[in-house]
Amino acid sequence: MTVQKYTKISYYKYRRKKIASLSKSEIIESSVLRYTYIIQSHPSDLKTQKYMRKIMTLLCAMTIMLSMTACAQNKQEKETKEMKKTLVAYFSATGTTKKAAEKLAKELGADIYEITPEKPYSSADLDWRDKQSRSTLEMKDKSSRPAIKGTCENIADYDVVWIGFPVWWYTAPTIINTFIEAHDLNGKTINVFATSGGSDVKGSAADLKKAYPQYNWGESKLMN
Repeated sequence: MTVQKYTKISYYKYRRKKIASLSKSEIIESSVLRYTYIIQSHPSDLKTQKYMRKIMTLLCAMTIMLSMTACAQNKQEKETKEMKKTLVAYFSATGTTKKAAEKLAKELGADIYEITPEKPYSSADLDWRDKQSRSTLEMKDKSSRPAIKGTCENIADYDVVWIGFPVWWYTAPTIINTFIEAHDLNGKTINVFATSGGSDVKGSAADLKKAYPQYNWGESKLMN
């Protein structure tokens, strides 16, 4: 099929449609095809230059229109993203996870909430080499739910909740279970971040997802 024949077929295909059913870009494209067909049919016509100018004008109009559409879409996506209110909730036993949480909250423009144990952890409590230390006993008991000071009263205001913690025994500390079970997280996207001296966050995230499959779990990241 010649270019001229293809242009003619394309133009008449648009002509068969009602103008009201065409989008702005289709109307412009139809006009470009029309003038292109005329130029191809009458290459020596004195009006050729006039039609060429019209084509250039139409192409410029199409370019501007597409650019405006793209800008509008980007603006809408940005506004949608900004409308999602985010909370960074974290438990930090030594201060390492607190620093990571503050950094993440700053990057996201999010609010921050500290998950505070009712009874603070001492250095002896955190001694993982001691089989009778508080943290060791809590992590051995899967039903352990260390008490926390209060709850995040306005958690219903948030669309996205990041939950952060230090990795203990390759998973999340059981105080994180206390926090999750003390709040209604339905309808929210829950993301996980963690700090660790050697473990990955994937195992912790998988354990939480398995324990609470009713929630919408999103991404996870290690922050050291």
